[in-house]
Amino acid sequence: MQDGGEVLLDGGEVLFLDGAGEVVVSIGRSDLSLQPLHPELFSSCWSSITMQPKLDNKIKFSDVYAIELLDKGPICGPWNTRTAIQGKKNIEMHRFVVHGITRTRKRPSPLVPCEYIFGHGDLKTCKIWFDRLMACINNEGDRPKNLMVFVHPLCGKGRGVKNWETVAPLFDRAKIKTKVIVTDRAGHAYDTLASLSDIELKALEGVVAGGDGLFNEVLNGILSSRHKASYPPTPEGFGYFGSNGNCKEQAKNGLNCSMPIPDSVNTMFPGNSSKCDDHEPLLSTSQPTGLEIPSSNSSKEPCIGDKDHLVSFPNDWFRLGIIPSGSTDAIVLSTTGERDPVTSALLIILGRRMSLDIAQVVRWKSSPTAEVLPTVRYAASFAGYGFYGEVIRESENYRWMGPARYDFSGTMVFLKHRSYEAKVAFLESPNTDSLTESAEDDVTGAQPLRFRQKRPRKIICRTNCFVCKEASTSGQNSEDEIADSSRTICKNPKWVWSEGRFLSVGAAVISCRNERAPDGLVADAHLSDGFLHLLLIRDCPLPLYLWHLTQFTKKGLDPLSFKFVEHHKTPAFTFISSHDESVWNLDGEIFQACEVSVQACRGLVNLFASGPEV
Repeated sequence: MQDGGEVLLDGGEVLFLDGAGEVVVSIGRSDLSLQPLHPELFSSCWSSITMQPKLDNKIKFSDVYAIELLDKGPICGPWNTRTAIQGKKNIEMHRFVVHGITRTRKRPSPLVPCEYIFGHGDLKTCKIWFDRLMACINNEGDRPKNLMVFVHPLCGKGRGVKNWETVAPLFDRAKIKTKVIVTDRAGHAYDTLASLSDIELKALEGVVAGGDGLFNEVLNGILSSRHKASYPPTPEGFGYFGSNGNCKEQAKNGLNCSMPIPDSVNTMFPGNSSKCDDHEPLLSTSQPTGLEIPSSNSSKEPCIGDKDHLVSFPNDWFRLGIIPSGSTDAIVLSTTGERDPVTSALLIILGRRMSLDIAQVVRWKSSPTAEVLPTVRYAASFAGYGFYGEVIRESENYRWMGPARYDFSGTMVFLKHRSYEAKVAFLESPNTDSLTESAEDDVTGAQPLRFRQKRPRKIICRTNCFVCKEASTSGQNSEDEIADSSRTICKNPKWVWSEGRFLSVGAAVISCRNERAPDGLVADAHLSDGFLHLLLIRDCPLPLYLWHLTQFTKKGLDPLSFKFVEHHKTPAFTFISSHDESVWNLDGEIFQACEVSVQACRGLVNLFASGPEV
């Protein structure tokens, strides 16, 4: 046997593992197998070495994010008798390192980087192992090679830049090319992505942002001109376009089918800024500069007939990612269970994938006297009116306070206790009964619903959620059906109207977990089942409203169990208000609208995530 180890007849090879000694290493179909050659010599030094995981018999390739060749250096650990006689505690060897992930002992996440350093006396042997393992990692597939990253310098009091600097070495180690753009104004990320040609976009495997607000900007920049679908369905008498031949079936069922979105960028974005609200951050008319995309093609748009270069959504190759750096990071907490930049970075590098529902919000009027000019926005977590919209508008005056501005603004808006006259209509599916009692019932009390009716058992969305999987497979019958973002709507929908004075109207796409609401706004909302959770909070005495809001702050409570709260699971809804300054909160961004229609677009985008594990 040489100092570097020996080749065994069964295909394995003896290598030195730093901190553990000699191990027999062999490659399987999905993992690297490790067997101690001298288990009786193992010591506690393995677990005391920084970044060393618990020594397992197998290292899954799906949990390896990088392989590196190292310079010749020391390998330490318990040695066999012959080596010990030589009086060597450390041996200089040629080395390579396997970078993997492990989890903390107390809980299954967050993910923690770890490393296995192997040594051998022969440099050629180390290079052979490096090449073999790189081939195995590359065969995993779905791992990104080129990413565009947007960093907000002021996000979370500067956490955006700091968090990216923390995780950037992980991407470098994994040999992932990242084009990093530090935003310098509102709408920078939107302008950059909206101006990309489809060929340039296809040179990327995904886009990464930090914080919910910046992610919303990225989402709208990607989808603004690439999501071709009809407007959300509306009840009779709501829509502004006449039905056409393709909408006869919907007309029979009381639906008004709107015209499809035009191919050009929709009217709320650059090119029509005179028609829009100036305070909305996405409405910038300036164009990005200094953009470099790993593509040899020019920025010209592909020909319409060149279908190979056209990009549309949903698709199975492009993904969005988030490095949490915002004030709430509700999307990250709802999709990974952790507000940890390293965990999110590792999920991106390892190419994790899951579908995410997106809410398509169409504004028909910004104010009661405004002309009809439909404009489209997208939201990944929440769309809220009334209390939710007023808080986000009020908080704009206190940005210097950082994340604390939301607590301060929330208190100010709460004390005003304003309610708004509105009409809401939602689609009720046969298999999705209303989760609350009729709006005609007395709403002045606070008796929880559990005393009046049996509430369905909550099924929380987790990694490999069977609810999301069933919803996904049930709709994959044809390419046309997959491309139709409103396919969750049943064949014979029923519109249900609810009107009166509301303190707030909200639609949760996902659970919307955050540090102030550990279970989220809707604990059992799923990530890709094709439904919105419509929350209608009717006017009620101030103490009861406070009781309702405090129920969000602790795990296991039920803030939706009050008589003045309506909770409906629906694929689409419409909203009409006569208030002149009707403001919506879309993923933390302001959107002025008094008439909107909203639908859930099931699995419209893919995320670098796999669902919360805890």
